[in-house]
Amino acid sequence: MNPEHSHPASSDDPMEQMICFDLYAASQAFTRQYKPLLDPLGLTYPQYLVMLNLWKDEPLTVGDIGKRLSLESNTLTPLIKRLQDAGLVTRRRDPADERRVAVGLTDAGRALEARAAHVPSRILEATGMQTSELVRLQARLRRLTRHMQAHRGK
Repeated sequence: MNPEHSHPASSDDPMEQMICFDLYAASQAFTRQYKPLLDPLGLTYPQYLVMLNLWKDEPLTVGDIGKRLSLESNTLTPLIKRLQDAGLVTRRRDPADERRVAVGLTDAGRALEARAAHVPSRILEATGMQTSELVRLQARLRRLTRHMQAHRGK
């Protein structure tokens, strides 16, 4: 049996035997929880992730944001342009290296942080888990992700 299909479920349902489906379903459930919280802020989930990084540490280059979020610049650039069009961020080319684009917050982008402050606690509540449980789960998922990335295509 394929190890990806090694699952304690006793059902004959192939979906119940695939951890990748459980991860996909959990991801979809998170997305459904975030949407009504982010819509009033005018943000999509990927835009929220960019803003979280900028609220913590700005300015950041597009490349730095891409590394933090595991997104390619061709995905990230239009997303950042939409944030700029919404008046939340600025984009400036590095005069020393025109290929580097620094992304910073506008006053409106900084102010949005306070309006988004409730999001993490609402998501935590929706999980039905304690913070300590989520920290352990997150560590295991990150280990899984690193392992899967290291074995890509093998």
